[in-house]
Amino acid sequence: MTVSGVSTTNSSSTLDSSRTSIADNFDTFLQILTTQLKHQNPLDPMDTNQFTQQLVQFTSVEQQLKTNQFLEALMLSNQAAVNTDAVSYIGKEVTAAGDKADLSGGYAVWGFPSAATASDATVTIKDALGNVVYTETGSLAQGEGQFIWDGRGSDGNIKPDGTYTISIVAKNLAGNYVNVTTATTGVVSAVDFSGEVPVLTVGTSKIKLTDVTNVRIPEPSTGGGGDNGGDDAEDETEAA
Repeated sequence: MTVSGVSTTNSSSTLDSSRTSIADNFDTFLQILTTQLKHQNPLDPMDTNQFTQQLVQFTSVEQQLKTNQFLEALMLSNQAAVNTDAVSYIGKEVTAAGDKADLSGGYAVWGFPSAATASDATVTIKDALGNVVYTETGSLAQGEGQFIWDGRGSDGNIKPDGTYTISIVAKNLAGNYVNVTTATTGVVSAVDFSGEVPVLTVGTSKIKLTDVTNVRIPEPSTGGGGDNGGDDAEDETEAA
C-alpha cells in the first residue's frame, strides 16, 4: 500500500499576513526613531522619558515578531504530529458513531453499546435503497457489543458488496425500551488532510479523526453473524 507524504508546510496564511504587517511596522518605527534622533533640536533634545518609552515600544515590536514565529513553529509541529498519528490509523479497525457499514470480504461489522440488558432485541439490516435484507432477534448484554453480518440475507441468498445500514430495537423484561446506539466499524484505507481535521476513509464512509471512539488491530474474519438465523442471534449480539 502506497501512502502519500504527509505535508508539514501548510502554514496559516493569516499568520504570514500578520507577521509581514508587523515586520513592515517595525521597519517604519525604526525609520521614524532614527529620523527623530537625527533631526532633534540640540537646544531642546528629545525628552529622556519619551525616548525610553519609544525604546520600550521598539522592544515590544521585536518580541511580538519572535512570539509569532514561535507560535507558527509550534502550530506546524503540532500539525505534523497529528498528521503522522492519522497515517498510523491506516490498516487499523476503527469505530465511530453511525449506522452504516460496508459489506466487503464476506462480512460487515457494527458496534452497539447497550445502556442496559435487553431480553428482546430485533436487528434490522437494510441495503442502500432502504430495502430490508436481514432481520434477527435475540438478547443483548449491557455494555459494548459487536454485530458481525456475513452478508447472507433472510432469504438465504448472499447479498452483494456495498453499504448497509443497521437498526436495533431492544426491550427489557419489563417491556421498556432500552437505549441502544449503533457505531460504524471498519478498516481505514486512506487519510485525507485537505480539511482542518484529518478524515479517515473506511470503505465508502468518511470519518473525522476526532469522531473515532475506538481503534484496534483487525481480527481475521470468522464468518460471524447471520450464519444460522435466529437461533444464533443471542450469541452474535452478545459478542463484545
